[in-house]
Amino acid sequence: MLRRTFMRSAAAAPAGLFGFPCGLAAQQRGAAPPDPFQPAEAPNSPIGAGQGIHPGRVVWVRDAEAARWDGVTGHWWDDASTDQRVVNRMTSKSLLDLTGRRNEKQAWDALFRNFNETHRRGGSGYRRGEKVVIKINANQDRGPDWSNMVRGSRVLNGLPSPHAIAALVHQLVTAGGVRGEDIVVYDVTGGRTIGQPVYTRIKGSSEASLKGVSFLVGSAHGLAGRLSPEPDLKHAIRFSKDGIPAAYLPREITAAQYMINMALLRPHGMAALTLIGKNHFGSICFPEDGGWSPRVLHNHVLRTAPMGSYNALVDLMGHRHLGGKTMLYVLDGLYTAAHNEGNVYRWQSFGDQWAASLLMSQDPVALDSVGLDILRNEPRATEVRGNADNYLHEAALADAPPSGTVYNPSQDARLASLGAHEHWNNPTARQYSRNLGRKEGIELVASLQRS
Repeated sequence: MLRRTFMRSAAAAPAGLFGFPCGLAAQQRGAAPPDPFQPAEAPNSPIGAGQGIHPGRVVWVRDAEAARWDGVTGHWWDDASTDQRVVNRMTSKSLLDLTGRRNEKQAWDALFRNFNETHRRGGSGYRRGEKVVIKINANQDRGPDWSNMVRGSRVLNGLPSPHAIAALVHQLVTAGGVRGEDIVVYDVTGGRTIGQPVYTRIKGSSEASLKGVSFLVGSAHGLAGRLSPEPDLKHAIRFSKDGIPAAYLPREITAAQYMINMALLRPHGMAALTLIGKNHFGSICFPEDGGWSPRVLHNHVLRTAPMGSYNALVDLMGHRHLGGKTMLYVLDGLYTAAHNEGNVYRWQSFGDQWAASLLMSQDPVALDSVGLDILRNEPRATEVRGNADNYLHEAALADAPPSGTVYNPSQDARLASLGAHEHWNNPTARQYSRNLGRKEGIELVASLQRS
């Protein structure tokens, strides 16, 4: 029944649903875009409560040697263009800097133990057999062949990095102690899949356990080895604004004990940003209104909405089966796209090089705050406009948000603060409040290496 409903809804949907996002489409019709983003508050004005072993800590590792594509030969995801060994080192350094531990096994154990301690699951680490789901952003992955995904006259290549995903999964197995058969990598948005470059890099690993990793997708596009989602109708997301229907999650998510949210470092033509918060647009199902599509929520995340207004991303970030299960947040910034329908681009702020970055945190609000500061200071990231951080103010102050909304998506209690938000002092020093010796706000641990 549900699958038939989804197919009818998808067939009846306007072309824009799977093409250009609402924001870009509106601009093409002549609507003027909002002004470039400017913070409403002064630098180093922290709000919210920092999360994690080191509260509010965000790690940013950049190594230009990871991303060496010449922009012409082959593709950026080829081994000749992206160095897996360098990406592995970046992933390892990120984990060690985030946790303050000496080796990778200690780092993963610290993450699992901290999550369990702060979520009333006791003081133990990971237990064999517990399930881990990894949400990636496969929004542009809309066909069986990455080298030929045409949108109009363009071939899209703003895709998740196979090397970054493989490095994380390999770490989770070899250092985290999680069997491949207990890991699910997913994006269940209708029409989206997880392409062969990701699939074969993990399934073809020399680490035998990785062959057991599962892939859950909105559409297989004829590719073998992918699973289809079924919604768990017993666990609803109840949005905290009247008129929004309940959403549901795949059974694999509600059955899992842990989640890793691995988003992209990318602007968005409708919401200004598509980072950690918006990544869960690829997790939800509206059985009677579009199926596995976030279309229902588009008008509730707009960058044109005023500061101090409700934002649906807060409900997603705070739901007990989404943010409530997330033990690690990652931003893949190896090759970043200009926006959600754009292609990868070199950064002016990095001397016309690729972004070549990974960011990690246990604090989703802090991570998106740093991601926003990085993007708003890149001249070529022109879609960072309007009130880009409204959702971050709402999330940081979720217990008493500026909008006055009672955020309670799990229908069990009003949300507490979801993390710390502020803006850095300037784009040169990149210092947040904890870098300046205060005991609140964000701490940025950055290791930025140019070629």
